[in-house]
Amino acid sequence: MEFSSKLLENAVYEMSQLPGIGKRTALRLVLHLLRQPESQTINLASALTTLRKDIKFCKKCHSISDLEICHICSNPNRVQDTICVVEDIRDVMAIESTSQYRGLYHVLGGKISPLDGVGPHDLAIASLVERAKSGEVSELIFALSATMEGDTTNFYIYKLLKEVTIRTSTIARGIGVNDELEYADEVTLGRSIINRIPLEQALKSS
Repeated sequence: MEFSSKLLENAVYEMSQLPGIGKRTALRLVLHLLRQPESQTINLASALTTLRKDIKFCKKCHSISDLEICHICSNPNRVQDTICVVEDIRDVMAIESTSQYRGLYHVLGGKISPLDGVGPHDLAIASLVERAKSGEVSELIFALSATMEGDTTNFYIYKLLKEVTIRTSTIARGIGVNDELEYADEVTLGRSIINRIPLEQALKSS
């Protein structure tokens, strides 16, 4: 692909670094921005720059937040002794959209995947175990994707909590095997949370 402008080429290259964006799509997006009022592009660039500079991760659950403690963790109306364990912020958003869960969250930041070079120490597992051992939590709900990596992560954490007196459960498999939570419809995901099953039972059947 030949470009008439080095500035255009650089913009297309940077846009094509986004997931799912090839060079042709990147070119189309960049040309679209050029046709819009200059203020729109400036606002977009400003929003991204501010996001990158000022975004925080909640000190309790590790979710993306504007504050040191996110609005969910700081909400006194949430059920404080129940924690839903998820991979990332997209799963928090998906579960919140069901309006079926009123507890807290713990965002691991991914799942154990040796092929991708992701081990237990790359995830927020130690802080989850610490929360579970605090005596303030009665149940952990594991809501990781129904994949081999998700099941491996579930099992690893389950072994770490073997000596902790706490209820562990996992969402019911209304979510298809190899499906990601963020793509599940709200009704299916909501029912999966309500009909959760003991984690030990799920591990034995997987």
